[in-house]
Amino acid sequence: MKYFIIAGDPSGDIHASHFVKELLKLDNSASIDFVGGSHLSNVLQKNPLIPLERTAFMGFIDVVKNLKLILENFKIVKNHLLKNKYDVVILVDYPGFNLKMAKWCKENGMKVYYYISPTVWAWKESRVHTIIKYVDKLFTILPFETEFYKKYNYNVEFVGHPLLDEITPNLINITKNEFQKKYNLPDTKYIAILPGSREQEIKAILPKMVSVSKYFKDYTFIIAGLSRFSKDLYKPYLSENVYVVYDDTYSILHFSEAGLIKSGTSTMEAALFDLPQVVCYKGGQISYWIARLLVRNIKYISMVNLIMQKEVVKELIQSDLNTQNLKTELEKILLNEEVRKRIKNDYAELKEKLGGAGASKRLAEKIYYSLIQNAKA
Repeated sequence: MKYFIIAGDPSGDIHASHFVKELLKLDNSASIDFVGGSHLSNVLQKNPLIPLERTAFMGFIDVVKNLKLILENFKIVKNHLLKNKYDVVILVDYPGFNLKMAKWCKENGMKVYYYISPTVWAWKESRVHTIIKYVDKLFTILPFETEFYKKYNYNVEFVGHPLLDEITPNLINITKNEFQKKYNLPDTKYIAILPGSREQEIKAILPKMVSVSKYFKDYTFIIAGLSRFSKDLYKPYLSENVYVVYDDTYSILHFSEAGLIKSGTSTMEAALFDLPQVVCYKGGQISYWIARLLVRNIKYISMVNLIMQKEVVKELIQSDLNTQNLKTELEKILLNEEVRKRIKNDYAELKEKLGGAGASKRLAEKIYYSLIQNAKA
């Protein structure tokens, strides 16, 4: 069968790549084309129709600045889909682009599956009606989304969270000493700094994160850097106890005592590594206030707290993300054993709620056998 996948942001590219590995076990002659990044490229051994560099934009202002490029992307994908007949178009997260594509695909007679629901339960709830009308099947990764969609008499298929497949107990196969030597790091305890995967969020958040390092001289702060950016992006923030390690985020999380983590998928990753963390977020003031006006009555921004419906980890947002608050909260999760134990107990409960390992396999089976059944009908 022929599949077309649109995964327009870094986390979607990773999750889609794991699903595709499982799909190819079921359908080893599958023809798969895609919009996405290096993870899908590596699995499929081919280049994307459009790479992540042309699709991964963050915030209202960034979208407006790149509107011409985004419109070009729509045109490229639409022309490609009209010229090439696929059995299904699989949309992965990335709702600003993918919901518009869902509408266009359905209006042009194409089967549409959606993996990872847009956060309609947080804001823009009106998009539910777009999903109901234009998406043939919605596969969700968060347990509370099933009940949410039931309000609209729309049945979704909960497959579990893909991070449980990606982060396994035997994932890191080196020792701390080997890790230290590999990256020429000091022999101290480590604190992870994950400032995000987009240049604009790194510039907004990283200066605040590293500002606290002067109060913890016995620790080494390790920035999870990305080699696709210039090293000049990280260089201004390095010091005697602040280092950068490129493209090895999971090792950093594994060997650290605590983390300063930008809100997003990385908060879940830190939780699955049992790493006590402080969640950090700072965006452009205009984008932030627009989001505040649009968002529904949601107490938390980190997925860890949202799923657990309580404050498992501290969130420092906008003006609250400052040196003094970071110092206070980091001291708690480093030095207070009761706090560390409570967080790790909550993490254990979180993992149970996420549905267990096998999400990518379950998704592949549901999609493949659904298409087989449709073909027979």
